[in-house]
Amino acid sequence: MDPDFIAKTAQIASVLEVSGHPKPGNVHRTRDFPDMVFEDFLISGVVIGDTMKKAAKRGFKYNKKDSLDKIEIGKLIKEAVLETNKWIANNTNLGIVMLLTPLSAAAGMSSNVNELQNNVDNIMRNTTPYDAANLYDAINIADAGGMGEREDLDVGSTDAKKELIDKNINMYDVLDLSSQWDMLAFELTRTMPITFEIGYPTYKGVKETNGINNATVQTFLTILSIYDDTLISRKYGAEIAQKVSEDANMIISEGGILTDKGRDMLNKFDQDLIEKSLNPGTTADLTASSVMVALLDEYNDNF
Repeated sequence: MDPDFIAKTAQIASVLEVSGHPKPGNVHRTRDFPDMVFEDFLISGVVIGDTMKKAAKRGFKYNKKDSLDKIEIGKLIKEAVLETNKWIANNTNLGIVMLLTPLSAAAGMSSNVNELQNNVDNIMRNTTPYDAANLYDAINIADAGGMGEREDLDVGSTDAKKELIDKNINMYDVLDLSSQWDMLAFELTRTMPITFEIGYPTYKGVKETNGINNATVQTFLTILSIYDDTLISRKYGAEIAQKVSEDANMIISEGGILTDKGRDMLNKFDQDLIEKSLNPGTTADLTASSVMVALLDEYNDNF
């Protein structure tokens, strides 16, 4: 796929994700947070474009198994976070960048969507300890709190990066250690099943008959109804995260945003999450990657 096209799908997916209304508990077109606003996310979606294009070019260039490490996924993630930091004071897109960077590289070596999952997996498995160290840098730069505190290899530890390199622990390995409790780590070490098997088909199916906004929100709700959001579970505990998913499932069972009753429930759900400061931010990241795959599929023949 063409690198310019891939970069544009990453940018558009980021913008469409935050624009989804009402995407419950998150910043969207009619709601800001005290420390970050809707426009922050729009800017964040635009400024990652150059890095996503670079990832796509490297995916095309280093598309053999013995050279996949030269893509330097960790370094590219760090670069995108640093670029975002020039424009935005707070972390708005670390999770999206973590998902969209390997996805862009995989698209660069793919001719169609059917090849993406396997290529993402090959890229991740062939990362290096330096990719892992750069990912740690990116997490700390974004001040995102890491992937949960650990006794060993904790992202906030000053010795962790050296240990990664000394013990030859690559980015795939360190994410795999967190995959039991972190959705993004799970996604990146399991061939992105939420993106490809839930989010992407949901978005594609809904968009055909109900438009972009409804497709974005329904994708978000569908993912949340199946998977507890790990940003919520990390901050407030597993029981609260599970209750949020159960509420999302009730809304989906009534049609979600596609029915009058579902939409009424959705608006109340959005307000309830905001009042309780419950932000399903990981679900938003997975919505963005789902939208990107749908865009790659829908528009690839035009480029």
